[in-house]
Amino acid sequence: MDNCIFCKIIEGIIPSTKVYEDEYCVAFRDINPQMPVHIVVTSKKHVPSVLGFTEDEKDILGGIQLAIAKIARQEGLVENGFRVVNNCGRDACQSVPHIHYHILAGGNMGERIV
Repeated sequence: MDNCIFCKIIEGIIPSTKVYEDEYCVAFRDINPQMPVHIVVTSKKHVPSVLGFTEDEKDILGGIQLAIAKIARQEGLVENGFRVVNNCGRDACQSVPHIHYHILAGGNMGERIV
């Protein structure tokens, strides 16, 4: 998509600090981190949200989940834990209409969901 910031990051038009890339997704450090570790994992395919995937594309969603596990291990997050968040739609405050997940870690997040 022409105006999608994540598509521009994936294409290398907008610089980012990439931590992982494979055939399904790209992961990079968030420029406005909410925790000491804040990594965004986004699909290489532009799909506005999880609702935009079809049964034929379940390999992409599975690939992203496997990538999240690899990134957690790579970043040393396994021992103390981490949170994975996916916002879907306006009420969930999805800020970029391109499916993405946030990996958050590096401190106690308490009992609250976000």
